[in-house]
Amino acid sequence: MAAPGWLFLGLAILAETAGTTLLKASEQFTRLVPAVACVVCYGASLYCLGLCLKTIPLGVAYAVWSAAGIALIVASGALFFGQKPDFWTVVGLLLIVGGVAVVYLLGKTPTR
Repeated sequence: MAAPGWLFLGLAILAETAGTTLLKASEQFTRLVPAVACVVCYGASLYCLGLCLKTIPLGVAYAVWSAAGIALIVASGALFFGQKPDFWTVVGLLLIVGGVAVVYLLGKTPTR
């Protein structure tokens, strides 16, 4: 799996996390600047996700994208909106990350 694919996946994750954070900040699309920025970030995220699929299998890319996005959104919620995760939230996140590690490290998904 080529490095550019992982770079695009990282950018997709960051853009999706920014978009979701801006979705909350847009207050149900009633604030123009965060709403427009949200849509731009989601578009950039999907574009980068599509580019990463040239070299990363779909299942692996989506698993990493969604798990990293969930973890970063929990961090974003804590940082920007005071939504502190409790013990069980942290346990759940660790299980999600562990599941993705199993898919990536032990799975036999072909690259093509």
